[in-house]
Parts: sequence; C-alpha cells; structure tokens
Amino acid sequence: MDLDRVLKLFEDPFSGNLTERQLRVLKKLTKHYCSGILLKELPQIVKLLDICATKIEDHKDFIEPMCDIIKICGLPFLKEKMSDEATYGNIVAESLSQLGCLMRVPSSQVRIQICNSVANFYSPESTKKQPEGFQPTSVMYKIQMAEVGGLAETLVLSLTVVENHLQEKLALLKVLQLLSSTPENCKRMARAQAACRICSRLSDPDPSGQLLFRSSEILWNLLENGPKEEIINQLSNIECIYGLKDSFIRLLTKGYRHHDRQLRNDLLVIATLIAENSRPPMVESGFAKQLILFATFTEVKSNNPLVKSLKLLHNHEDFEMKKLLFNVLVVLSKDLSTVQLLCDGKVVLALFNYVKANEKPGVHDWPAARFEELQLHAIATLSTVAPLLVEDYMTCQGNTRILLFLEWCSSQDGFSGQGNSFHGTGGRGNKHAQMRYSLRLLRSMVSVGDEAVNQDLCDQGAISQLLGLLKHTMARADGSDGTVQLEMQCDILFILSSVCESDLHKKELFGTEGVDVLLQLLKMDPSMLHSGLGHNKLLFCTLDCIWSCIVGCFPLEDYFLEQKGMFIILDLLALNLKSLTNLVLGILVEFCDNPKTISHITTWRGKNNESAPKLLVLLWKQEEEELGVKRDHYGRIIGFENLPGLSVLDYVTLSIISRYLDFKVGEVWSEIRAELNVENIRPVTSDHEALDVIEKHTENVSKDVAAHQTEMIENHQQMELQEEQQKYAEIKENHKQSEIVLKSWDNFLARTSNYEALKRAKRLQEKSIESSRPKARPQNVTMHSTQIPRLNTTVACGPVVTVESTPSKFTGGALADTDLALKRVPIRGGALQKTRSVKMFY
Repeated sequence: MDLDRVLKLFEDPFSGNLTERQLRVLKKLTKHYCSGILLKELPQIVKLLDICATKIEDHKDFIEPMCDIIKICGLPFLKEKMSDEATYGNIVAESLSQLGCLMRVPSSQVRIQICNSVANFYSPESTKKQPEGFQPTSVMYKIQMAEVGGLAETLVLSLTVVENHLQEKLALLKVLQLLSSTPENCKRMARAQAACRICSRLSDPDPSGQLLFRSSEILWNLLENGPKEEIINQLSNIECIYGLKDSFIRLLTKGYRHHDRQLRNDLLVIATLIAENSRPPMVESGFAKQLILFATFTEVKSNNPLVKSLKLLHNHEDFEMKKLLFNVLVVLSKDLSTVQLLCDGKVVLALFNYVKANEKPGVHDWPAARFEELQLHAIATLSTVAPLLVEDYMTCQGNTRILLFLEWCSSQDGFSGQGNSFHGTGGRGNKHAQMRYSLRLLRSMVSVGDEAVNQDLCDQGAISQLLGLLKHTMARADGSDGTVQLEMQCDILFILSSVCESDLHKKELFGTEGVDVLLQLLKMDPSMLHSGLGHNKLLFCTLDCIWSCIVGCFPLEDYFLEQKGMFIILDLLALNLKSLTNLVLGILVEFCDNPKTISHITTWRGKNNESAPKLLVLLWKQEEEELGVKRDHYGRIIGFENLPGLSVLDYVTLSIISRYLDFKVGEVWSEIRAELNVENIRPVTSDHEALDVIEKHTENVSKDVAAHQTEMIENHQQMELQEEQQKYAEIKENHKQSEIVLKSWDNFLARTSNYEALKRAKRLQEKSIESSRPKARPQNVTMHSTQIPRLNTTVACGPVVTVESTPSKFTGGALADTDLALKRVPIRGGALQKTRSVKMFY
C-alpha cells in the first residue's frame, strides 16, 4: 500500500472530487491493515482520517470506512525492529493526540468508535494472524504514548461537544475513567478543568445510571491520583455543589439497589472532602442544611418531606452513611456560618440520644456492635459541636447526662465493648472507650470557660465523681491499654483544674482526698517520663492541678505540706528537666505565700545533700549560661560598660537604652494620668501622691540621664581640645627643629667661606675643650695631646694613627719602578723588613 499515492488522491485538487474511487481506496486500505498499522505509517493514516473528517459533512458515505480505520487504530501497532517503539515514540504520541481531536467530527458513530478504540488500549483484541516479519507493540506502549501525547486532556475538552448526546457522552466517560488511573493523565485532565466539567453535570438525566456512576469514579480517581488541592478548588463552585446535592438526594430518597447506596456514600465522601479542604458554598446551596437534616432525622422527628418516608436499614451501606453524616457535622462545624443551622437542626439533642447505657442487643435500632460504634462516633462529634452550642448543651442537661453515663462506665454490670473501629481503641472487653470519649467531651466543654457550665458541673457533684474515676483509672493503669488510661487521667485532671480554678469553695470540695491523689501521681518513677506513653503529659496535668486546686486554699496547702508535698516538688525541681522547671518554680513561688512553706524549703536536702538555695543558685547559673550572659573572672556581669567599638555618641544613646525600662514605666504611668484627666476622674489622695512620686522619680531619672549625657559630651570635647593642643605643640616642635637645622647649616657655610668666622669658631671650640678638661693632673701619668696642631677645621676629630714611611732603601726612592723593586726583593735577602715602631696620638 503506497500511502503517499493515497494521500495524493485525497489532496490533489484534480482528484479531490473522485468520491467513489476514494471510498474504494479506503476499503482496500482497511483490508490491508486489518492486522494492525505500522508505527512509521501511523502519521499518514491519521492525516488521512483528518482529511476524511472534512468530507463527512457533505458525504456521509465516508463515515463507515472512517470508523473501520479508527477501529484498526485500537489494535496493537506493528513494529519491524525492537527499537521502533523508541524511534517512533514522538510521532505516535502526536498521532494519538490527533486521533482524540477527531471528536470534533459531527458524527455520533465516529465519536463512539474513537472512544471504543481508545478503550481498547487497555484490553486490546488479539488478531488471528500476525503478518510475517512484524511484531505487535507491548500492551502498555499505546497507554504510555497516549499519556505522553496528552490524549486525556484532549478528550476532556471534547466533553463540550457531547454534552447533549447521552450515548456519546457515556462512551467518552468510560474512556476518561480508564485514562484517570494514572497520575500523569489526572494532572493533564485537571489542567482541562475535568473535575468541574464532570461534577457540574452529575444531575443530567440518564435512565441507565451509568452517567453518575462513571462520573463519580472519575472524580474519585482525580482526587486520588491527581493534584488534590487543585481538584477540590475546581469542585468548590456553586454548580458542582448543586450537582452533588441533587445527585445525593436522588440516590438517598429514590435509590433502592445495592450499588445506588454505594454510589450515594461515594458522593457523600466527595462532598465531605470538598467541605473539609476549602470554603465551598455549602450553606448558600442549601446542601449543608439538608446534610444536617439527614444526619439527625432518625433521632429528631422532622416534618420535612425529604425524610418523611425515609428509613435507614440495618445494612452495611446505611451504617456507613450514618457514620459519614456524623463526620460531615464535624466538618461543617469548622465554618461558623453553619452554627445556626446546627442549632436549628437540634444536632446536640440528636447526638445526646446515643449518650446512654448500652442495653441488651435488640433494644436499640441498631445491632449492639454497630450501636456501640455509632455511640462512640456521636460522643466524639459532640466534643467538636457542643462547645459551639453551649445553650443547646445546657438545655439538654448535658452535664447531667455525661455524669450519669460516666457512672455507668465505672459500674460493674457485665457489659463488654467490642472495641471496633478507630474510636473503639482500647475498649474491647470493657467500657474504657465510652469513658474516654465522655471525658474528652467534658474537657471540651470546660475549655470554653463558660461559668454556667462549670458551676453546673460542680453542683452535680462532678468533683467527687471525677476523683473517684481518677483513682479507678490509676488502679488499672498497668494493663495493656495503659496509654488510654493515661489519657483519661490527663483529661480528668484538666477538668478538675478548669472547674476549681479561681474558686475557693470548689477547692474546698476538692479536699484532702484530691491532695492525696495528686501526691500519689507526683511520686511516679522519673524514668517513665521518657517512655513515650504519656507520663510526661500526666505530670504536667498534675502540676497544673496542684496550682489550680490547692494553691490559694490554706487548709489544703497545709495538708499538702504535712504530707511532705513540698519535698516532692523540690525533688522534681532537682531533676533539672527544662520543660518542668518553669511550672515547678511557679508552684514554689505561690506556696511561699504560706508562712509554713519556708521551713520545708530550708529543711529539704537533695541526693548529694544539696540545699534548696544552692539548687536555686545552680538553676540561675544554668539559665544565664543558656541566655549567653557574660561574666568577668570574678563572676560579675559587664552590662552596659566597656562595650567595644562604640563612639561617644553611641555611649550617649546607650545611656538611654540602659534606663529604657524606667522610661517605659514612667510613660505608662503618664498615659494613665492622661486618661484619668480625659475621663475627668480624680484619684484619691494616696493614689494622687503615688502618681506624683512616680512622676517625680521619672523626671529625676531623666535629669540624671541628661546630666550624664552632658558630662560625657563635655569630657569628649575637652579630650578633643587637648588632642588638638598636643598636635599643635608637635607641629611647633617640628618647625623649631627645622629652624635649628637651617641655622646650623648657615653657620657651617659661614665657616667655610669666611676665615674670620672660622677662627672665631675655632677659638670657641678650643675654649670649650679646655674648659671641659680636669684642672688637677695625676702624677706619673703621661698625657697625650688629642688635638692636631695647625688644623684649620672646627669639626670633631677622631683617632689619628701616624705610620712612618718605608725607608727608600727598600723602595729605591719615590720614583722607583715598583714592579722592578718587587722583583729585587728575593735577591736582597727575602721578605720586607718590619717597621720599627708605630705611635698613636689621641
């Protein structure tokens, strides 16, 4: 088959209208490539299809042969050599992308065949006989080339042309479902806004149900394999929310088949992900209100027609949906705009329906194991929702219900939990899971800081009951669920701290029983603090409880001291744990208000017989070392003195920095006085005098700083003046030396050019020399003259050596030939004769 001639037949203007001949050639081509298309010939085949696409509108006869060729494209391609797959990779990828562009052809048959051929990439049909000398490409080759060529993106863009053609759209969605199985395709589909395009049309009419099923599968794949954040942003518009809402409600109210319930739950999960990771218009679309209605309709009766005839069955899908709806309540509560909807939907009342004792199987609407799982999930949901709806919580008598439930949790009625699900951790064979989440709910409520809630807890006897639970958990903390026990202990201590804080009466209710429990917790093995099980958190909560429940109540403080509690506190301080030091020191300071504390502190001794003052000094030094405080060799702090690299003006600024705190305090008090004047408030006499004293002190500090600055500036100016005068004196001295040198030179010139001046200088020199000699002369001492007679110079004379000339008999006279004289030396008897004497005159 000569494809060049075939293309020329279709492209040549003289043969372009030979329709019948072109059709015969297409049929022949289809028969020729019935076993597959060669990789190197694929671009020409696709180009031929593109030409045929332009002819379909005028000649419908091209549809069938075009579909036949497209069908062949779904078969494995053929290669001559093993390297053909890599060699022709780029052109194959581009050709497959062009194949996807043929979805623009206005023919349902062609579009469906394109989708079927692409779908055949994933389950290729096996040909009966392979041509000799050729091998089919691997199964993954076409999938990879389609991925490289961006076929998925091209097909997503084709959704627009098939929106109103159900069969074509279903075929295209089937292909997109297959393509969305890889991250790269999902990335390309996200670039083409696939999530938004698909989700916004979820509620389109479809009797077969395939549209919703395949669309939800594609959305799942996009969220799982694609850029999740980008996909969620695409799904967060009002059209997508409406599509999800309508589809979910239709499946919930009218779906009856098993896969309808599964698909309903899938859509609910997608809606939850959208609500959790962005700010979608859940309230504006009405979806949030309807989800709240579906989450509570079985517990709170409603006249809404959506739930009037709705009933949940005891199958797995409805059970999963109930848990998903509880989870949706938690997600919606993060948006404060839904608080009123939660209140109107009576969510707190509905969830409290599960905060009750687990009775025998069959009494509740759900089987015992499932009811227990829903119960734990409901209490966990209350921990998030109830703090936002405090009034509803109090209306439902929430504290009373929880305390009664906790009483059942600590009873011995033979109930054994199943320990199913995430929330049931550590609760198999006991009621620990129920107790754990109930305490977590109480902790969430007291964290709000609402006085009515805390007072109601106290009135219900919560302090005594919680202390009993604390002792109960401490007795069982060594079991396999020790981590759960530690968590419950921490929650109980936190609740007690929140309830008793700043209320003396509640501290008295805490009583000596509570002190004994805290002392027992304080005596834990220090090695357990690093076990990773939560003992360090328990110790923190215990210390916090001491601060909130004991400190400030003198009877409890005295009892704590009597039970050697201060010794235990100091032992903890001696452990020198950085994370504990601040809290322990704070408790120590608070206890010092009690006069009995000092004796306990001074009596304490550590392991090495160290006293409390020595321990405190050691902690102080360690703190300074961590802060980088510098000391000299005597241990003194340098502070703002002797700082290197500062000028005088810098020291002027530093004087302000060193008194910054004094200035700041004065400024605060000045603002207080100004505010009082503005509000026409006159302080009492004592306060007025105190303000005057503070103002006077600030003024004095300012004057001292100003005087110090003035003194430094004046000293600096004086030093600069002295340096200037010293510089001038140095310059003057340099000039004086220059003058002396010049005068000496003038005198020297005078002596050399004026004989009378030389004589005067000579006389002056001799007189000076004579005056310097001693008057008395020692006897028997030979004196030598140090002057050279008839010397016409005034410069100082050095040592003079006089050497008598060599006699002429040796040299032959002044005009003798020196070389000849030297030659006669050996003949005359050898070496030169030694001179007789050398005299030196000084």
